[in-house]
Amino acid sequence: MQRRSACLMAVAAAALLSRSTATVTADDSDRVLTIDHYVRVTSTVPAMAGQPAQVYVRERVQAGPMLRTGLSGDRVVLFVHGAGTPAEVSFDVPYQDYSWMEFLARAGFDVFAMDTTGYGRSTRPAPMNDPCNLAKDRQAGFVVAPCPPSYPHQLTTIQSDWNDIGAAIDYVRALRHVDKVSLVAWSLGGPRAGGYAGQHPDKVSKLVLLAPAYNRNTPATAPTLPADGVSMNTQSRPEFVTNWDRQVGCADQYDQATSHAVWQSMLDSDPVGSTWSTGVRRAPNTTVWGWTPKLAGATLIPTLMVSGAHDKQVPPARVQDLYADLGATDKVFIDLACSSHNAMWEKNHLLLFRASLEWLTSGTVNGQKSGSIKMGY
Repeated sequence: MQRRSACLMAVAAAALLSRSTATVTADDSDRVLTIDHYVRVTSTVPAMAGQPAQVYVRERVQAGPMLRTGLSGDRVVLFVHGAGTPAEVSFDVPYQDYSWMEFLARAGFDVFAMDTTGYGRSTRPAPMNDPCNLAKDRQAGFVVAPCPPSYPHQLTTIQSDWNDIGAAIDYVRALRHVDKVSLVAWSLGGPRAGGYAGQHPDKVSKLVLLAPAYNRNTPATAPTLPADGVSMNTQSRPEFVTNWDRQVGCADQYDQATSHAVWQSMLDSDPVGSTWSTGVRRAPNTTVWGWTPKLAGATLIPTLMVSGAHDKQVPPARVQDLYADLGATDKVFIDLACSSHNAMWEKNHLLLFRASLEWLTSGTVNGQKSGSIKMGY
């Protein structure tokens, strides 16, 4: 224990050099603060391996808990984003009550969210600034004529994501003097957070996985890296709306004002992409392996899995596969009605938020520690 404490103190001393500060007074005790952190890492992204990089971590916390010391590990949460949308957009939309992070912060949690390399305010590898690195049929509007890629490989890897996640988790553990944190993840955040947790159960308390991109056929080991392929992708507003609308299965599933708020946050998170044509969000393509049935079977961390009934990006059957394969005794699968892949931005979002709060607080949903639950029907 002394050795672990010394290690955490060393990490904290280095990490705090890159932390912004916030002034807090007793009169502000109910206010939810936003604090930006930048965690230094040595990159394992193939295009910049060994180079220094920074991982952006956003914190949302009520001023009152911020003033207290001795916060327990079961009140510290880290959010991990999916394949296209950075964490601040996924989990902290500044519109009405759609911020999942603020919801948990108001319930007394110290809430963090991170961007892996290539997303949001984290380091963007240089190939992402070259539109020639888009697929040729995606270059129109960004280049005068189709051009060959300057970097003809997928840009990031699941291992580089795990490296970033590990750095963020160690930073938060040191900052809050806790041994473990809980992870909340969405979509490709499933392999990112679930794969990391399976390898480092000593650092993770509980898991909440929304639409986790689990695939029983995922290879166990890495291919030759960097893997050949397109290094990045973009999404325009029309593409964003079309992808969402194809997953609408009930009346008033989401409102347009929420969609506008999400898209504006998306552009704000990518100052370069927002200047390309009419504005796009950019994201790296990631080589994925490792989150296999074997690793899932060895994962004993209490896990809540949620699937939107109308999700066409990660179909509910794949999330049910994960439920069946997961080794944990405490595990719950929620079938969330009137919801898509974007459940946290839709009308049943508070059902999702409340279920996650109960799981993180007591390890149950509606009093259940295991089994399947239909919610919102």
